[in-house]
Amino acid sequence: MKRDVTVIEFHLDGRSGIAPYMQLIQQVRHALRLGLLVEGDRLPTVKEVVAKVAINPNTVFKAYRELEYQGLVTARPGVGTFVARTLADQSLAAHESLRAELRAWLDKARGAGLDDESIEALIASTVRTPIEEST
Repeated sequence: MKRDVTVIEFHLDGRSGIAPYMQLIQQVRHALRLGLLVEGDRLPTVKEVVAKVAINPNTVFKAYRELEYQGLVTARPGVGTFVARTLADQSLAAHESLRAELRAWLDKARGAGLDDESIEALIASTVRTPIEEST
């Protein structure tokens, strides 16, 4: 399915500690995994990204080259950079119900007084903690 419109808008978090080019790569990979980007979709041009997020063009080129190296996008000189393959899998069907549960959990966390940074820290530490089997 080819869409001529750009379907992703990048954003950068200067406080994340993650290099800007890696943030762009992560955002594309997440969009591919969630089915937000599909094969044939066009990524924003380097010029469009530079204008939107005030970033060095070489940083965008570096991210796009890495995505191309990973086989996720294809550059077509004079035309643009296009998604070559997706990362979505069969779990995509479960996303909406899980998203609804996550939104309810986020409301509960905020109701308990957690701010966004605390929520992100809790999620990150939980994801990275091995699941212990109960005895």
